[in-house]
Amino acid sequence: MNTQICKMKAQAQKGFTLIELMIVVAIIGILAAVAIPAYSDYTVKAKVGNALASISSLKTAISLCIQESGGAAAGCDTNSNDIPTFIATKEVASAAVDEGVITVTFATGITTGVDGLVFIVTPTPNATGIIWTNDADATGTVSSTVAITAIEKNNI
Repeated sequence: MNTQICKMKAQAQKGFTLIELMIVVAIIGILAAVAIPAYSDYTVKAKVGNALASISSLKTAISLCIQESGGAAAGCDTNSNDIPTFIATKEVASAAVDEGVITVTFATGITTGVDGLVFIVTPTPNATGIIWTNDADATGTVSSTVAITAIEKNNI
């Protein structure tokens, strides 16, 4: 008789209980709720970094123009003084240079609040080189705030 009770208990212990499964699902839900927004911020920062990298050829051309003109950005415009015309990328719809100042417009498809956002990259020549400052206007969304922070932290 004892062997039958042991066999019944062994069969009854297979698998997980409903409460155990519900706890696992709740833990996965909490982890997803934290991870998805963090991943979204990461992708926005990566796309802003790509946008800043894509205009580096313009920054180099402007630096040479300023050096050749004796330290002034006057005349450093798109299609003049060997400053190339910008070719649109996945992250940047357009970029134009006027008196050394680069005006960059984000392309669509980055994220809400960042699509079409305009930021300005300004050179400031000094005795040791050129200081580049980035400036953009936030539209109030979390994504645009993340993008603005990423732009401003990349002053190169």
